[in-house]
Amino acid sequence: MLNTRTTAAGSALRDTALWTALAAATGYGFRDAGSASPTLDLVLPLVVLAVAVPWSRRRPGAAVVLVNGLCVLGLADASTPGNAHVLSLAALSCLLGARVAGARRPLLVLAGCAALDLATCAVLRAQPVWWFYALTVLPAALLLPWLAGRHWRGRRQLVREGWRLARGLEERQHLVAERARLTERAEIAADMHDSLGHALSLVALRAGALELSPDLTDRDRADLADLRGTIADAVEQVRETVAVLRDPPGGDTGAGLPVNETVDDLLARAVASGVPVRWERRGAPPPLSCPVERGMYRVVQEALTNATKHAPDCSISVRITHEPDRTRVSVVNAVPSAGGPARSGAGPASAAGRGLTGLQERVTVLGGSLRTGPGSGGFHVTAVLPHRATTAARTGTPAPGPVAAPGRPAGVQGSASPKGPASPTGTARHPDDLGTASDLGVALALGVAPDPGVTPDDSGTAPDSGRTASDEAVLPESAERLASVRSDARRRSALAFVAPVVAAVFFVPSAAYLAWQLTTSVLPPSRFDELTIGRPRTELVPLLPARAYPYPSDHARSAPRPQGARCEFYRSGRDLLDEVDLYRLCWSGDTLLTKDTVPAVRP
Repeated sequence: MLNTRTTAAGSALRDTALWTALAAATGYGFRDAGSASPTLDLVLPLVVLAVAVPWSRRRPGAAVVLVNGLCVLGLADASTPGNAHVLSLAALSCLLGARVAGARRPLLVLAGCAALDLATCAVLRAQPVWWFYALTVLPAALLLPWLAGRHWRGRRQLVREGWRLARGLEERQHLVAERARLTERAEIAADMHDSLGHALSLVALRAGALELSPDLTDRDRADLADLRGTIADAVEQVRETVAVLRDPPGGDTGAGLPVNETVDDLLARAVASGVPVRWERRGAPPPLSCPVERGMYRVVQEALTNATKHAPDCSISVRITHEPDRTRVSVVNAVPSAGGPARSGAGPASAAGRGLTGLQERVTVLGGSLRTGPGSGGFHVTAVLPHRATTAARTGTPAPGPVAAPGRPAGVQGSASPKGPASPTGTARHPDDLGTASDLGVALALGVAPDPGVTPDDSGTAPDSGRTASDEAVLPESAERLASVRSDARRRSALAFVAPVVAAVFFVPSAAYLAWQLTTSVLPPSRFDELTIGRPRTELVPLLPARAYPYPSDHARSAPRPQGARCEFYRSGRDLLDEVDLYRLCWSGDTLLTKDTVPAVRP
């Protein structure tokens, strides 16, 4: 409410200032003209301006029509068509261009005003100077300020669009920073789950094996049991922390996690910890890319962690098969019997399957596939990985692959089927890569054209070289909007320069012809005095101008003349914008019959 009142007060103040300036110009014109009608020439224009100036905000076209009516009253003046109202007309015409976006309706208003001016001259049978004023000065006061106002509006719109895009870029920058934070949370969660969870599971398994040693006392066994329970609680706490960090899930989780050991080192360490695992390799190991190597490591690590947790003391078989274009990793753990050892430290059902869910995402990003579920011989975890990460891994788009088969029998591994929506897998960009949004806003506000080879993408950065031709063909909405606004600004600017040239081509020849007629029909007073009545025309030709004045006023034509005489009129001065005395020469045949002076009409 306060903002609305402030805006209204500012608008009223600006309108008052504009009315004061136009009223001052009107008062100066009234004083200079010395008019004998204060009501018609001063009070009425001030009242009309008091109505037209506020209207210029809501109905700018009507305001222009009102002020043009004052100019029409000036055309009805017998002394001169020029008055100070043309300044008011130009000011309101400029506001019409600045406040109305379209061009059709304002042009109709301007054309209607010009037609009204010419119709007034025709009805009043105005003198040539009035016609010249209505054909040149009034159209210029209507058209040129309107074009200037449109150009001003286009520049302001360009500035607003530039800052709007800058604000959008700043908001997008904050979103990218938030996405990077969530991705970091997901990476921390994956690191805790894959590394710390695996290590704690092996420690718990080692404590359980020591608990069964016959060399220990009952007190030692009790202490080891407490130690194993504490480790199991720690594992569950890690799982709960991972659940918090992965909500919402990140993108390419674990993509940047260091792997300091190979799959063989991982399996050897598991055997040293007492895990009954057997493994074998088939085929010559090919050169694998770093992401694929880490993905294979995570598959084996997650499968061993789940097997030691849910099926302790059961045999585990690991097989790695290297094919010509892909590597197949298969981990099978036997299902514990009904009377087998119970799973220690089992967490709530809601926490089950988070590791396999993250594993499914990782393998899918690499362009491979993951299948989990019960089968012949136990629970199977099978991953097929390409030797090189596919385009889906580089661009962050998940490659289509088989969906992991859900299912988890009692006491066996958790399901790998995610119940929630798949997490975004694109790598988030650092906020600093976006550049300074305020600098971009200033550049857009100044109308600086961006580099045609660099188009802002959805994150505000330049596109990378990996984009395809179809991606480059689709411009962002911000770029299209900016191009549209800049195109409108260029068109208005071109129109502002072209319109005066067209008007000059149209009006200058007629104005020049009129000026030529007026200046070539001037009979100086000295030569007029030398003309002698009764002399033939052939003797007076050297004293006469090239042609007679073709536009004498009605009162000059209606002056009494000799019977049967033919009269010609000549101007007594070269003033083009004011009425001067006319000389009338009446001829009887080729003989000068009379000569007299017709005074100019003055108030």
